[in-house]
Amino acid sequence: NDNDNDNDNDDDDDDDDDDDDDDDDDDDDDDDKNSESRLLFDDGAAKICAIAWAPNNVKLAVCTSDRVISLFDDSGEKKDKFSTKPVDPKYGKRSYIVKGLAFSPDSSKLAVGQSDNIIFVYKIGEEWGEKKVICNKFVQRSAVTCLVWLSEGPIVFGQADGKVRAASHKTNKSQTLYATESYVVALAANSRGTGFLSGHADGTIVRYYVTEDGSAETQGRVATHPVPPFALAWPLGHVLAAGCDKRVVVYGKDGHVSQQFDYSRDDTEKDMGVACCSPSGQAVAVGSFDRVRVFSWSPRKALWEESRPVEIRHLYSITALGWKKDGSRVACGSLCGAVQLFESVLKRSVWKGKFELTYVGPSQVLVKPLAPGSRGVSLKSQYGYEIEDVRIMGQDSFLVARTSETLLLGDLNRNLLSEVTWPHSGNNEKFYFDNPTVCLVFNAGELSLVEYGDNDILGSVR
Repeated sequence: NDNDNDNDNDDDDDDDDDDDDDDDDDDDDDDDKNSESRLLFDDGAAKICAIAWAPNNVKLAVCTSDRVISLFDDSGEKKDKFSTKPVDPKYGKRSYIVKGLAFSPDSSKLAVGQSDNIIFVYKIGEEWGEKKVICNKFVQRSAVTCLVWLSEGPIVFGQADGKVRAASHKTNKSQTLYATESYVVALAANSRGTGFLSGHADGTIVRYYVTEDGSAETQGRVATHPVPPFALAWPLGHVLAAGCDKRVVVYGKDGHVSQQFDYSRDDTEKDMGVACCSPSGQAVAVGSFDRVRVFSWSPRKALWEESRPVEIRHLYSITALGWKKDGSRVACGSLCGAVQLFESVLKRSVWKGKFELTYVGPSQVLVKPLAPGSRGVSLKSQYGYEIEDVRIMGQDSFLVARTSETLLLGDLNRNLLSEVTWPHSGNNEKFYFDNPTVCLVFNAGELSLVEYGDNDILGSVR
C-alpha cells in the first residue's frame, strides 16, 4: 500500500464564475412506473460526464464535457453553475476530464474527481449563487476514474492504475484501501453507505466495507464478470453488473449467478455503460442507447423483474445516471449533452385531500402535505419489507404504516420515524398520540410504547 498523505488545504475562491381516523384514501391512482419524462437540459454536443443528487434532495449537480458544473433545484430548474479547474493552471482548462461527482453526506460539499490526477472538494453553500470555495484537494499519482462519497465513510475513488483509495475531507489525507492490476471502471455504494463495490477492466468485482455493518458480507473478490462491468450496482443482497455484451447479470451474495437478462439478440440494444441503484436498494436503472432499463426486486416472488423500459429517441448513449435520494426521480445524461428527468413511481394516492402518498418502491413511500410550501417525509422500511398500508392520524400530525413483519410510526412535524418488529395482529390495534414523544399502541390486552425515532419498543404492559 502506498499511503501518501495529501495535506494541501486551499481556501481560495474558484475562478468561475461564468457568471384519529382510519378511513381509506379518497383517490387511488395506479401510475405506470416512470410515468413522467421531460428534458431538463440540452447543451448540444457536450457529453454529460457525471450526475449527482444531494442527500437532502435539494440540489442536482450535472457536469458536461466542457468541465462546467450546473446546479439544479429539486424541480429541475437551473439555479447556478461554476467552472472546475485543472490540477495546475499551466496545463490549461482542456487538459482533463471530470470523471465523477459526489455530494457530502450533509449536502454542503461536492467532490469532483478528475483525469489529471486530482480530486477537488468544493464548499457550495446552502443558498443559490454562493461563491464556491475549494476546501480540500487530493493530488494522486494516477488518473481518477470514478468516485463515490459514502454516507458513513470517506470519499472513495478508483484510479487508472487499479488502486482503490479513500480520502478524508476532515484530515485532508488519502490512503490506499487496496490495489489491483486492472483499471477501475466503476464504483457502487450500498444503500446503507457502509461499503462499496469496485468493477475493473478485467471483469473483477470487489466488495469492500469501510464501516462496521451488521449485515456485512464477505469482503474481497465477489465475481469475475465476462466483460468490464461499467454498469455496476449494489442492490439489497445482490450485485448487478452489465457491459458491452448486452447482458445484465445478477450475482448473489456468494458471487454465483442468480439471474441473467440477455439482450444480445436485440439489434436495437447497445453497450450498457452506466447503472444506478434506488435509495431503497430494491431497483436498479441501467442505461444503454436511447433507453433506460429498470429492474425491480419482487419481495413476494423473491426475484428481479424488468419493468417497462424508458425509451427516449435521439438521446443516444447514456453516460450518467443519478437516482434522487427520496427515490422519486432519476436523472439521465447522454453523450450528446441532454439531461432527462423521469419519475420512478409505482403508485400515487391522496389521503383525505390533505396528503399525497407516492410509492417510489415496494418499501419506500413519500408522504407530503398538499398545502403549498410544505415538506414531506420519506418513509422507508429499513428491512426492505413491502409497505402495505399508510395512514395519517392524530390530527394529521402522525403516521402509521404496516409491513408483513413490522409497524412503522412517525411524527410528521419533527420528521421522526420508527420501525419496530410487530407480528401480524389482524389490524386491531388502537393508537394514542396524546404524548408528544411516545406513541401508545393497545392490542389484545397489551399496551406497547414506541418512542418516535427509536426502532425498539420502549416497553410493554399487559
